[in-house]
Amino acid sequence: MHIKLSLGILLSILFLSCASSQKTTSLFNGKDLAGWEVYGTEKWAVKDGLLVCESGPDKNYGYLATDKVYKNFELTVDFKQSANGNSGVFFRSSIEGTKIAGWQVEVAPPKHDTGGIYESYGRGWLIKPDTEKDKNLKFGEWNTMKIRVVGNTVTTWLNGIQMIELRDEKIGEANGKIALQIHDGGGIKVFWKNIVVTKI
Repeated sequence: MHIKLSLGILLSILFLSCASSQKTTSLFNGKDLAGWEVYGTEKWAVKDGLLVCESGPDKNYGYLATDKVYKNFELTVDFKQSANGNSGVFFRSSIEGTKIAGWQVEVAPPKHDTGGIYESYGRGWLIKPDTEKDKNLKFGEWNTMKIRVVGNTVTTWLNGIQMIELRDEKIGEANGKIALQIHDGGGIKVFWKNIVVTKI
């Protein structure tokens, strides 16, 4: 009886472990842009195992979006800014050309609200982090962003520190892709790695 009980517990643990691993997916393989779609003429490339976004000659907005949609999820990504470094991570978004509908978690130079939420072609800034939290950004070094989107609630963390929590009905009703952005204006370069999503 004791052996059967122990075996049952072991099998349950293995099942839960497998189920958990199936929900977690690496979105970037370190080799190419498989699983992503390019929008616009800005530059997206893989160099030395890193995803690199860089302004092109048009100096326009550009996006790299997943080919799948994600409703409720937790995303972690490492980024390093070079030059201007104005970028972002969109969620529950749809893109046509270089016009995007959705919400952006800001990735920007110091004092420009990294971790805040901006609604493109809509209401603009929905929430900005408290000013003192700007010190959590390590410009020119690797940073880790975590984004949790469940129902109508969005929470962001930068290097382990919670930046914002937002509840919004419009966000709650939406569904769409995850997308990385190059801001317009030129002179932008950002490196990305360890892009992992867990469906909730």
